[in-house]
Amino acid sequence: MSSALTDLCRYPIVQAPMAGGASGPQLAAAVAEAGGLGFLAAGYKTADGMYNEIKQLRRLTGGPFGVNLFMPQPALADPSAVEVYRHQLAGEAAWYETPLGDPDSSGDDGYEAKVAILLEDPVPVVSFTFGCPTRDTLDAFAKAGTYTIVTVTSAEEAQGAQWAGADAVCVQGVEAGGHQSTHRDDPQADHTGTGLLTLVTQVRETVQIPVIATGGLMRGSQIAAVLAAGADAAQLGTAFLICPESGAHLLHKQALTNPLFVRTELTRAFSGRPARGLVNRFVREHGPYAPAAYPQVHYLTTGLRQAAAKAGDAQGMALWAGQGHRMARELPAAELIELLAAELEAARAALSMRSPR
Repeated sequence: MSSALTDLCRYPIVQAPMAGGASGPQLAAAVAEAGGLGFLAAGYKTADGMYNEIKQLRRLTGGPFGVNLFMPQPALADPSAVEVYRHQLAGEAAWYETPLGDPDSSGDDGYEAKVAILLEDPVPVVSFTFGCPTRDTLDAFAKAGTYTIVTVTSAEEAQGAQWAGADAVCVQGVEAGGHQSTHRDDPQADHTGTGLLTLVTQVRETVQIPVIATGGLMRGSQIAAVLAAGADAAQLGTAFLICPESGAHLLHKQALTNPLFVRTELTRAFSGRPARGLVNRFVREHGPYAPAAYPQVHYLTTGLRQAAAKAGDAQGMALWAGQGHRMARELPAAELIELLAAELEAARAALSMRSPR
């Protein structure tokens, strides 16, 4: 790993910031204490809510940690398409006996307020999803002593992040669970994502800053593979989703290894942006018709998802998961970190023995 990343964590293992409640203080602290880099997900939280979680996390660990921010999204959604989708979801609202949400609730996720807090009271790491901050913002974080990471899905996005002054890029392969962090949401590019190993190699040959690889990683041997491909560290999300410290709903955790859910796919059904999740009834019935309208669709369906969870109905929930979800292991985060580190070391030793002398 690069020296800056080495200073942040003992192992080249990063816990992905999973918005929606999974990546809270308990999980981030457990990962940090075990030698990985834990992350808080600030997406969908208020600025005050984010700061309260940072204070909780600091009480739980003295180790380095990161906070992830969602970049503001341009107003590109077609209001008529959102209205058509609202009518399509009327049956869901009746079934769950809950009103549909206001699609115009928020477009910037409180970004400026969150940035102001993180500059006034700096944390070790800040990462960004759905775009790249301005050079001025990244320079401000650098002056505050904060290490910055921009999530990218192409070599071009990685190059843009390097030019803007990011310290590192998190390279997200199409295998990743949750939202694809494309900097421009282009419906014409749906289902055209690049696999992680290919993408890491492309990015490594394009930029000089450190690379963190993420997407479908569940085993230490896979971490060894992305490190061999040129990554400096690996970020895992679904692998930590099932940990007891994760704030994910119990039904979500159970679904990851439930044989009823046989595959994942990228869908706009719940948020209006491509996101990988387990294929359930909601995805099958509404995915083909969901418009490219983020975050409007996210706010439209928020009440439905909450009502489905309250009713114990996994078929109406957003069950975000990477392609490796069936390999999830129900272990405390610290035990998972140690197991992944041991598997990584074993894979490296095996590779060394096979190498010509």
